[in-house]
Amino acid sequence: MTATATPTAPAVRPAPAAAPAVRTTAVVTGLGIAAPNGLGTEEYWRATLAGESGLGRVTRFDPSQYPSTVGGEVPGYVAEEHIPSRLMPQTDHMTRLALTAADWAVADAGIAPGDLPEYGMGVVTAASGGAVEFGQRELQNLWSQGKEYVSAYQSFAWFYAVNTGQISIRHKMRGPSGVLLTEQAGGVDSIGHARRHVRKGVPMVVTGGVDAALCPWGWVPQIASGLMSTVSDPSRAYLPFSAEASGYVPGEGGAILIVEDAESARERGAGHVYGTVAGYAAGLDPAPGSGRPSALRRAAENALADAGLTPSDVDVVFADAAGTPELDRAEAKVLEEIFGARGVPVTAPKTMTGRLLAGGAALDVATALLALRDGVIPPTAGVAEAAPGHRIDLVTGARETDLRTALVLARGHGGFNAALVLRRAH
Repeated sequence: MTATATPTAPAVRPAPAAAPAVRTTAVVTGLGIAAPNGLGTEEYWRATLAGESGLGRVTRFDPSQYPSTVGGEVPGYVAEEHIPSRLMPQTDHMTRLALTAADWAVADAGIAPGDLPEYGMGVVTAASGGAVEFGQRELQNLWSQGKEYVSAYQSFAWFYAVNTGQISIRHKMRGPSGVLLTEQAGGVDSIGHARRHVRKGVPMVVTGGVDAALCPWGWVPQIASGLMSTVSDPSRAYLPFSAEASGYVPGEGGAILIVEDAESARERGAGHVYGTVAGYAAGLDPAPGSGRPSALRRAAENALADAGLTPSDVDVVFADAAGTPELDRAEAKVLEEIFGARGVPVTAPKTMTGRLLAGGAALDVATALLALRDGVIPPTAGVAEAAPGHRIDLVTGARETDLRTALVLARGHGGFNAALVLRRAH
């Protein structure tokens, strides 16, 4: 009998282990700030630590016919000193401020022409309603004088993506670009989006937000929201987390930041690093009346998880600080749920600038980076103490302390929520 050989099964080789994911570190190397209490980064920071407010009765238009009359206007800005004459006819006050802040941020980062390839530099900014002051003027010309008196630049100067476009053109930045429209949350969202581009291999992204809607067209929609303060005393009009909270005050300005790949920044010889964009998350509130909670807590917790951190790692929270009793109560409750009662210092320096729409959260991020740099928490100026129902450690005077990690929270009208975790540069 002949034995039949049994075929030997081929050896099963284990699949090669997946290479560990390389997570590019996104760092901030440049800041440019235009705010109601300071034009330029260091002037703004000095005023903020001193508790100097930039709020006052609006002068950019006559507010007397409206119930709200207080706003935050950028002081001492002369566009002709910063903007080339050829750009003046085609830009709005908002875009001029954005171009100036971008120029300062690029200079602060020490980026010179040729340092980076044109397609290796992107621009992602936040916007709300676009350049409404330009649009109002040109449509008034149309209605009162006729189409011959409407500027050809109206075709793009009002557009919500105009800041991104003009910054990109001015600095020959041809990389990935975009614009985020999530109102007050947009500044955080744009920085989170910039980090995504950096992680995908883009060496540098200009990001943040600058807004300016201090004109009737920008004013009336905000009044219609029912969230604006009608208090005429600038020192009492915007008091978030206070027992006297009665709404918010709008302002103009914001911040532009340079977000870079850490290794690329080192290779080109970046002079300094303000901090690391360690974590980001966003969420949309459920439909009103659904009974489901706001997405703010989920955004904050997801941002911390994205950074690989826990609530105990956070040294300071820069609050959204809506300024209305209901929204302040909701945010204070989220902070208590995450950190415990009075478990972390909470500040809202935007009491000195007002809420800057698309520029507000970007300015908070810039402020948080300066706080990490200098080891000092700026105050919630004008508020003596938190209302008894808000169990938060509200910082009402500049507080020196060791800071390693900051959490920035932002909410936009319409249910937008965003959170950003920043870590101090080593």
